[in-house]
Amino acid sequence: MEAAPLLQVNNIEVVYNDVILVLRGLSLTVPQGKIVALLGANGAGKSTTLKAISGLLRTEEGEVTRGEIRFGGERIDGIDPHLIVRRGIFQVMEGRRIIADMTCLENLRLGAFTRSDGEVKSDIERVYGYFPRLRERTGLAGYLSGGEQQMLAIGRALMARPKLILMDEPSMGLSPLLVKEVFGIIRRLNEELGITILLVEQNARMALSVASYAYVMEQGKVVLDGTAEALANNEDVKEFYLGGHGAERKSFKNLKSYKRRKRWL
Repeated sequence: MEAAPLLQVNNIEVVYNDVILVLRGLSLTVPQGKIVALLGANGAGKSTTLKAISGLLRTEEGEVTRGEIRFGGERIDGIDPHLIVRRGIFQVMEGRRIIADMTCLENLRLGAFTRSDGEVKSDIERVYGYFPRLRERTGLAGYLSGGEQQMLAIGRALMARPKLILMDEPSMGLSPLLVKEVFGIIRRLNEELGITILLVEQNARMALSVASYAYVMEQGKVVLDGTAEALANNEDVKEFYLGGHGAERKSFKNLKSYKRRKRWL
């Protein structure tokens, strides 16, 4: 990972309702201009990691109780979510979370609520360039297909002109053809606009196809990390996440030959 770090998560712990420990000394780095994937099973703590970065934990009675999160060299854990958006981080939530009783255009304008410049209209045209179908949809967003809603959610994120997009399960509920289309657009956004992306995804094969680096989480910890190519060729990752041999999904912690890289103190 040669590029300078844009985001650094250093040894954080996250607790919900003052008692439930979800993240246990998690550390990761996202370099400027790269796509980094965060892989793992349900309940591993992937979405909690994104919410810790975006400041949305407090809406669910969660809190970063240890460690720090730095964006562009400045500490951001503990500040309000709208201030984090203004600094250049936008989260595309799991399940898309568009405003169903607003039109596509209104949803896109909502994404620019932190901006005061006069280029919102040109940015809407840029979003339409990446997602032509959204231009054709003039009704309420709640009537869009699942794929179109995902495109709208990503387009709304672009309207904030983010430096970093946190994407949570963009393939959820989509057909294989739409998944391929959405991930192609994610790659284009990174290559053409230079937007850094931290991608949470259970479709490990697609995530590794667009990412340059990846982390694997289990039980609130990072248990494996490396380049996307190295992880795609890792026998354990193949077995657990890429449809390799074995009908029953195992756990890294029970694999005697695997030496966990401890990134926590």
